[in-house]
Amino acid sequence: MNSRVKNEGSQHLFDLSDHAAQELLRKALRNTLIVGVLGSAAVWVGGGWRNAAMLLTGTLISAASILEWQRLAKVISAALDQERIPRSAPGVVVFFVLRLTLYAGAIYGSLKCFQGSIIALLCGLGLAALAILWQAVGLLLD
Repeated sequence: MNSRVKNEGSQHLFDLSDHAAQELLRKALRNTLIVGVLGSAAVWVGGGWRNAAMLLTGTLISAASILEWQRLAKVISAALDQERIPRSAPGVVVFFVLRLTLYAGAIYGSLKCFQGSIIALLCGLGLAALAILWQAVGLLLD
């Protein structure tokens, strides 16, 4: 019975307002950049500039991905709320797809140019998911 009382007052992730979702993504972006830059500096000292560049490349792609999801979430939210969809909505969707291609090119280019560890690149790429998960868990625990 106590767990039922606790759960009635708690906020569910699906009950997020648009503002709260945007705030979650903004904090995840900040955390991704902080951890990625500090991690790259540490990797540079411990593992060389090539691995640090790979981690930083993955971090920047992660951060750019969060920005894209923020823009896409605004368009989707406006459509779901049956509000006036911004005139830039088709551009947001088209550029979302084009940027995915650009990110793939950046990954390929970093692998060819830096010749660092693919693990460092994957760690950088995973930072966005980790930061969003961290923020979501924190929101659920509040």
